[in-house]
Amino acid sequence: MLIHGFAEDSTVWDGIASRLENTCRLLIPDLPGSGSSPLPEGEISIDTLAAHCVSLLEKENIDRCIFIGHSMGGYITLAIAEHYPEKVLAFGLFHSTAYADTEEKKANRRKSIDFIRQYGATPYIRQSTPNLFAAGTREHRPQLVENMILRYSGFSGEALVAYLNAMMQRPDRLSVLERFTVLFIIGEKDQIVPMEQSLKQSHMPPISQVRVLREAGHMGMLEDPDAGSGAIRSFINFIQQS
Repeated sequence: MLIHGFAEDSTVWDGIASRLENTCRLLIPDLPGSGSSPLPEGEISIDTLAAHCVSLLEKENIDRCIFIGHSMGGYITLAIAEHYPEKVLAFGLFHSTAYADTEEKKANRRKSIDFIRQYGATPYIRQSTPNLFAAGTREHRPQLVENMILRYSGFSGEALVAYLNAMMQRPDRLSVLERFTVLFIIGEKDQIVPMEQSLKQSHMPPISQVRVLREAGHMGMLEDPDAGSGAIRSFINFIQQS
């Protein structure tokens, strides 16, 4: 299962999925509030999003699978591993972290919430999206950045606020890493989840695989889908042979 991140939907995985479709069966959901999935009533948390993903497995009569989560999708993956370990063969964090938000990070998320409430989702997406990409991507492939802005400029502001609150409230889940085989896909130029933090986490699982995307920021599935899909394919093969 490929779980997308904040202010994205399942289509963010298109480049990865097209390279993996002959390798395995893929489940690529739109999280509640994203893409074609409506925002439910009531409070949204990382745990409720995790329960939603597990319910999809059950509907498909799948007992266990490998989960790969991008950014916020990684937080959801960690919650699945904590609360539903019997569903998890192994998992991967694609530009994500098991650390809880720092106070500085929480303050930045609150500023984002205030901005969205004052100006709306579209200006927020246009302002924040370029920073997800490496400087080289912004300079040499500006259309890639612009395409993402256009794709998600109609995102629901209500959903963005709900996700930001959910991410602020999530706990530290470093202990979860100690119980699973974990893939870490790291963007060397990632400003959101710095490489140093990801490498520090990578020593915690009993078995880790680490792939650094040298020219990628926080959007490696778009910036380097060949390397990203290759890392996932190698991880799948390793788990199948274990």
